[in-house]
Amino acid sequence: MQIVVGVTGGIAAYKAAEIVRRLIKAGHEVQVVMTEGAKAFVMPMTFQALSGRPVRDALLDPQAEQGMGHIELARWADLILIAPASANCLARLAAGMADDLLTTVVLASRAPLYIAPAMNQVMWESPLTARNVRQLSEVRGNVTVLGPDQGEQACGDVGPGRLLEPDALVEQLLALNSPGAAARSADMDMRGLTVVITSGPTRERLDPVRYLSNDSSGKMGFALAAAAQTRGAKVILVAGPVHLPTPAGVSRMDIESAREMQEAVMSVISAADIFIGAAAVADFRPVLSQSQKIKKSGDQTLELKLEQNPDILAGVAALDNAPFTVGFAAETQNLETYARDKLTRKRLRMIIGNNVSRADIGFNSEYNEVLVITPSSTTPIDRQLKSELAGVLMDQIMREFNALSRSSG
Repeated sequence: MQIVVGVTGGIAAYKAAEIVRRLIKAGHEVQVVMTEGAKAFVMPMTFQALSGRPVRDALLDPQAEQGMGHIELARWADLILIAPASANCLARLAAGMADDLLTTVVLASRAPLYIAPAMNQVMWESPLTARNVRQLSEVRGNVTVLGPDQGEQACGDVGPGRLLEPDALVEQLLALNSPGAAARSADMDMRGLTVVITSGPTRERLDPVRYLSNDSSGKMGFALAAAAQTRGAKVILVAGPVHLPTPAGVSRMDIESAREMQEAVMSVISAADIFIGAAAVADFRPVLSQSQKIKKSGDQTLELKLEQNPDILAGVAALDNAPFTVGFAAETQNLETYARDKLTRKRLRMIIGNNVSRADIGFNSEYNEVLVITPSSTTPIDRQLKSELAGVLMDQIMREFNALSRSSG
């Protein structure tokens, strides 16, 4: 995609550099447009180095065809993202002003507009700001507001108004523009649904400083949570020990062990319409976990006795009023055979198989390539960013979920 990223004045402007970097890494072309206020916080050279394009900031550009750079940019953009979008910028856009390059490009373009607000919490909660956002959406159309997030602000206040963290913002943006997103019907709308998702690894303690675990990064589960939330679902994310920011609007429960994950899932599963078990849950745990660090002495060997962990996925699928249950199968060989066997044994509605023996996909990678398997079909999905794949998978899940709802209704 060809993306115009508008950067307005505010302390959060420094985060726009990471947003641009992530969009470039995802394979998109980015043209940065800065306001005069933004240049007080970040040097244009930063964005030029990241995007490979000179920053645009002049309304009348002598280097542009016919001197009308704003029209060229308006036609070039597949979408426009303004991050951060200040209260002043929102007010000017809502009023239809075109007094600098950024507002003129927006006014001259029919491309989808994505707004990522960043301002003091009182400014964000002001009825005037609410009116401006509403007016911009109603009058211009094709406007999506990303965020804002809650938390501590540069001024010391705590509340809504923080710019979304760059990874969460880019995940949402790409999920909304994933292949087939424009063609999605109302069947893809998840408003009114509750989705419970597990993600990341579990840790099974040997002693206070050692544990059994795996290489799961949690990126796929977090991307799925962001995709479901973007479509309007209420999302509960049960996360193992990972270092990932919570997607905006998602409720997160942090756990460490498989038994803790089972307890957390079962405490909320009665409200779930869809359950997605994307976590890489450890199959076994030590029978005994030592309360003090295990010490080494001489040439002694250490024998570990292990016992099975609870099967969370099968347990959810076996409930009397089980939600639509989706599993993941991380395999190193015979992917389709093992995944389909797991689908059947655990009585799942769908399973997503991925080959974790490949370094370019799966654990710790930004990319994945999967097989989506149901009782009646197998659909391969080519390698792509997990943030984009999440939207494709959510399409598959909703098609099966809606088909089942219609057949049982």
